[in-house]
Amino acid sequence: MFTNEEERLNGTSDRAPWLVETVLTARGAVVRSAEEAWQANVVVDGNLFSGQNPASSKPLAERIVAALTGR
Repeated sequence: MFTNEEERLNGTSDRAPWLVETVLTARGAVVRSAEEAWQANVVVDGNLFSGQNPASSKPLAERIVAALTGR
């Protein structure tokens, strides 16, 4: 998921029909983003694993593997 700020910085927010962060928040989700744009950020809530942006790919994969292998 990209934050609204990351969409803006990437130049895609003006062309997007909706922004993921905005829609999630409007539907009651609690969005926890990194302090600065483009930083890795992984959030785990029960069996839901999410990463903020491409920088989160590796740490997200590591968290999933750890959960599946019990490490």
